[in-house]
Amino acid sequence: MARRISVAVEDDLTNVTQELEQKGYEVMDLEEDNLQKVDAIVISGEDKNVMNMSDIKNEAPIINADGLSAVEISKELQTRAY
Repeated sequence: MARRISVAVEDDLTNVTQELEQKGYEVMDLEEDNLQKVDAIVISGEDKNVMNMSDIKNEAPIINADGLSAVEISKELQTRAY
């Protein structure tokens, strides 16, 4: 059985969280403790430093949700190889 892909999603992206959970992704809050464990990160794209985490190092791709629907974000995750 394949491993579930884990994604950290910014709190205000409820529609994205729901879509990804429906598609079988493991969705986590965008918290410092989770960032080293996830395969991808989804942010709202607003001009802010989410939780002052600019110094966090992570190789996971960051998807900017600005202008994208929840379905488009899900499709973007599907196209990436994990």
